[in-house]
Formats: sequence, C-alpha cells, structure tokens
Amino acid sequence: MVVRSDGPSQGEDRARPRPGDRTGAPRARRGDSPVRALDRLVHERVRLGILSVLAVNDVLTFSDLKTLLQTTDGNLSVHARKLEEAQYVTCTKSFAGRVPKTEYRLTASGRRALEAYLDRMESLIKSLKRWNGVERGRE
Repeated sequence: MVVRSDGPSQGEDRARPRPGDRTGAPRARRGDSPVRALDRLVHERVRLGILSVLAVNDVLTFSDLKTLLQTTDGNLSVHARKLEEAQYVTCTKSFAGRVPKTEYRLTASGRRALEAYLDRMESLIKSLKRWNGVERGRE
C-alpha cells in the first residue's frame, strides 16, 4: 500500500521543496521572511494612510480622511472599520445640526502598531541595503 501526503505530517517542522523545483532547495517557512513579519492589518495602503495621518492629527473627520487619502467612501469605510475592529482607531458619530459627522482618533494600541510596523520596515530596508552592498561587492 502506498500512502501519499500532500503536506508535512503533524509535528513536522521542515519545509519541503516546491513541486517542480529541481534545485531541491526548501521553500521559506512562514517565520523566515522579514516581510512576512509585517503587520498585514497595517501594511495595506489605505489603512497605513489612515494610521499615519491620525498619528499627526488628534482627530480627523471621514471627509478629511477621504480627501487626504484620495479614496472612495466605500473603500475608506471598509478599511476604517477593520482598524476599528482591531481597536487601532476609535470612531465617534454625531450630528452637526442635521448633518452626520464621523470622527476618527488613533488609539494607544494603534500608535504602538504603527510604530512597530515602521520599525520593522526600517529594519527591513537596512538589511536589504546591507545585502545589496554584499552582492555588489561580489561582482
């Protein structure tokens, strides 16, 4: 009887070569890449923009964010909601007369997440510069 497995057995910690990879080099595991260590919630362009502009402004309205980030109502609301669910931003809804007003603020955990993301990006850039310098030295 032949038993075939499409993935590593339970508890196995090694990466297998990719199908069709004739080099036999193992593929990178999830924790191996500095890029994979980036917070996916923050990394998306609109969400990174929201966090960045709120980091330098105490409060911004939905209209302010929409104008600054040059995005649509739907796109902004989806991304803002994801950040709110993660408790990176707070959203306050009120009325100015009869006009609805939605305001966003960065939370302490949102500020920490942005700072951690920026630190990881800076580290990644530095390591790529070092790697690039080593590669150029080999030519």
